[in-house]
Amino acid sequence: MTLKHIYQATAGIIILLILVLVALTSWYTVDQSEQALVLTLGEVTEEIKDPGLHFKAPWPIQSVEVFSRETYSLVFGYGEVDGQPVVKMEEAKMLTGDENILLAGLVVQWRIGHMADYLFNAEDPQTMLYNATSAALRGVIGNSTIDSALTDGKAEIEQKVREQLTTLINSYEIGIEIVDVKLQNVDLPNDNVRKAFTEVTDAREQMNTKINEARKYENQKLNEAKGEAEAKLSRAEGVKTSRIETAKGDTANFNALYQSYKASPQITQERLILETMEQIMPGAQIYIMDDNGGTVKYLPIQPLQPNQAVQKGAEQR
Repeated sequence: MTLKHIYQATAGIIILLILVLVALTSWYTVDQSEQALVLTLGEVTEEIKDPGLHFKAPWPIQSVEVFSRETYSLVFGYGEVDGQPVVKMEEAKMLTGDENILLAGLVVQWRIGHMADYLFNAEDPQTMLYNATSAALRGVIGNSTIDSALTDGKAEIEQKVREQLTTLINSYEIGIEIVDVKLQNVDLPNDNVRKAFTEVTDAREQMNTKINEARKYENQKLNEAKGEAEAKLSRAEGVKTSRIETAKGDTANFNALYQSYKASPQITQERLILETMEQIMPGAQIYIMDDNGGTVKYLPIQPLQPNQAVQKGAEQR
């Protein structure tokens, strides 16, 4: 074989290898749970978030970095040994704002939000996330009381840790997005402290129970008093309405009487006198005398009894 043939064979092999390289590196696939970055000569030129088959320039002109869309979990303060959860004392031990020591752990759920930042802005983004988690959790626990951390303040601690951790991660610009923060079991470091705290907690619960019972009794008495007051007000309104209506009726009667008086003063005056006498002396018999003292008329206010009628007839004769 001549030298020319050797050169031709070598060139053919090189061309064949180039064609194979182009065929193998000019396409890529992105799964439903993935996203990708296209790098042209090492610089990000395209973000691919649509799943399926995609094409690009062959290597080394363009390359592809594929990232998962899944949510990851970072466990802080706890670990597993033989499938059993154990406390990592150096991580979990923290100092509260009232200078007490407790053990606290955290689970941070995160995902890759910005692929370019995650790829280029940090050598180890997950280590930075771990350090930021430690700083955020210790900072919040350091501003909380032990009672709050062990009882009803866990939700508030979770919220504050999430806010501080999100602020830190965003300032680092490492492409990580915080999805959720879950505070794990918060506990005391030894049995003696735990027993003492349990006794204090029980006493506090008893105190709260007594306070709730007292408030219940107070509310019951207040409701009874309010009901009684409303009943008295209702009765007073009824009396008020009755008296107003009575006053209106009296006013109407007075106006009618006044009109009668204006028409016949003398007759109205005598009638008023007789009606008044009838009211103040309903059982009396009234005689109207003339100027000489003689009886001119007998006016019984009450209906006459039979013997009174006989007597009246005799007197008239």
